[in-house]
Amino acid sequence: MNAIAVNIEDKLFQNRYRVDTGRPHIKIKDAAICTNDCDIKSCTFVCPASCYKVEGNGSVTLITDGCLECGSCRIICNEHFNVDWEYPRGGHGILFKFG
Repeated sequence: MNAIAVNIEDKLFQNRYRVDTGRPHIKIKDAAICTNDCDIKSCTFVCPASCYKVEGNGSVTLITDGCLECGSCRIICNEHFNVDWEYPRGGHGILFKFG
């Protein structure tokens, strides 16, 4: 039996995300902590939707559009507790498409 290669980007593209404009469900509490105190910046490689990015100056930016609401970022940031995370309001957020 042959293994079938799965392209993660193709699978994520099948999902839909309804943005709650002006009301992100995830926030970085203090950007200075990410820049100055967090050497690993593990949120940038743990997030399956790649919502976190390291900028050239060492700061971390967060774009919540496309978030899978898995909570990995709040768990991995257990040293600094610098992620404010809650579920999106009803009708907003991820809409998984199976198939």
